[in-house]
Amino acid sequence: MKQVVIAGVSGAIGGALASRLLERDSQTRVIGLCRDPENAPDALRSDQRITLLPWDAESSAAPGAIAEALESLLNREEGIDSFIYAAGLLHGPDMFPEKRLEDLDPQSMARAFAVNATGFGLLTQALLPWLRHRAFKRVVAISAKVGSITDNGFGGWYAYRSSKAALNMLVRNLSIELPRRCKPLACVSLHPGTTESALSEPFSQSLAKLNVHTPEETATNLLEVLDGLGEDDNGKFLSWDGTELPW
Repeated sequence: MKQVVIAGVSGAIGGALASRLLERDSQTRVIGLCRDPENAPDALRSDQRITLLPWDAESSAAPGAIAEALESLLNREEGIDSFIYAAGLLHGPDMFPEKRLEDLDPQSMARAFAVNATGFGLLTQALLPWLRHRAFKRVVAISAKVGSITDNGFGGWYAYRSSKAALNMLVRNLSIELPRRCKPLACVSLHPGTTESALSEPFSQSLAKLNVHTPEETATNLLEVLDGLGEDDNGKFLSWDGTELPW
């Protein structure tokens, strides 16, 4: 049985990834993490091969609670085949992407870093005992092209860009440490492409000129990249079509 942990499973991309994994392989089991399992898609909540656990990226106690729950769900020797971090925060009721320096808000910055970056690092820490088995495993952070420092030619979106850049740095750091402790492994950042979701909905007019994917299309694209990962890809920043992006 393949064991996949997906953080942010109630979101558009996380939910589509879970559904696609379960559809294509009867030997896959998903452990889905989200703030409120009741908000996960009905199809996931009713599938016997998925276990939904409450998890809040902004809670420092959440990773420990997940590790404790996994002790009764998953044998450490069996381990996790893939960990996909699909949680993300761009906007909210009191939070919107900044257009200029005067828009910077400390609470918005802190929330963006907690959800987009810190949550990934702390969950990886909590999942470490299940990554030490001898089979090849994948640690994947769903990042964003706007988190590329090299590619930034427009500015703005301070909290989101900065937190995704921090997520990318976490991936690079982990790609150095984890192979020493959990080999064989590939730890990568993945840009999912522009996807129809609650995250992108407020920008629908400006997205009209872009190639926008449905969540199902995005999931198919990302899983194709994941399926092709090998140890040589460890530490890379990849786009949804498999091309390598600049950090």
